[in-house]
Amino acid sequence: SRKLKNDLIVYLSDICITFAPCMMNKKAIYHRTDDFTLLQGDCIRLMGEFDFKFDMIFADPPYFLSNGGISVQSGKVVCVDKGEWDKGGSPEHIDQFNEEWISACREHLKEDGTIWVSGTYHNIFSVANKLTQLGFKILNVITWAKTNPPPNISCRYFTYSTEFVIWARKEKKVPHYYNYQLMKKLNDDKQMTDVWRLPAIARWEKSQGKHPTQKPLALLARIILASTKPGAWILDPFAGSSTTGIAANLLGRRFLGIDQEKQYLELSRARREELESQTILHDYRHRIKDIEVMEKMEQQEGMLPGFVLGEEMPGYDLPF
Repeated sequence: SRKLKNDLIVYLSDICITFAPCMMNKKAIYHRTDDFTLLQGDCIRLMGEFDFKFDMIFADPPYFLSNGGISVQSGKVVCVDKGEWDKGGSPEHIDQFNEEWISACREHLKEDGTIWVSGTYHNIFSVANKLTQLGFKILNVITWAKTNPPPNISCRYFTYSTEFVIWARKEKKVPHYYNYQLMKKLNDDKQMTDVWRLPAIARWEKSQGKHPTQKPLALLARIILASTKPGAWILDPFAGSSTTGIAANLLGRRFLGIDQEKQYLELSRARREELESQTILHDYRHRIKDIEVMEKMEQQEGMLPGFVLGEEMPGYDLPF
């Protein structure tokens, strides 16, 4: 009967809503190539609209430190406010936000995959607690000691010169990938420690513009080399200017980035298009010390180099 048919349609619709992700609106696709794709929108909502598992996730979420403070940049006193998205709420609000986006990321991580999350004391303790509560195993907390931090103009406390990056794997009993030999080589043949002395973003990394929380390529290159193999898929749910994606492509990995701001998605696309110049591509790889060391190690040991931008990569297999 017609009533039975209508009831069946409603029942099947309920099943789809309950058990399957919604179809993603194609308008959310801002830019797409085989190894560099950008989505525009809220990352929590968009991650609920497609089904795909990534090898690694790097997240640079809001630190919630935009409270009217000041700092020094290029010799000038500037406000540290990044934007409305970085203004802090209550501890309960911050905890809820971190739980929501980390839960969404967990659904898109392979069983042997790992996640890296950067932060400062403003948000990192909340992130660590939520990772643990959601079943992740924290592997390390990296201290990024900046070799060129801005000065403390108040002269009333120690200069802020560090950020933290938590590294965690999805499952407590499923082994993760770690390129131990390369990390040791990068550290003068001694075990790499959890304190990384790396400079903040350099002028040459701002050739297309800059993002207020842009990370240096050297930091992302080390993270990617440590925890992924060539050809891996990497997700960044708070892409910003897509330093994660640029580093990924420089190292022959594939990238999906999500951001809400059109101006930063456009900056991301411009940075990626810049790499189409072989001169710029090789210059960037030459400027990143870890890449140079990796290439020398491959030559000395007769290893085949990993995928490099411009060479044939595994096929595009995102579901959109």
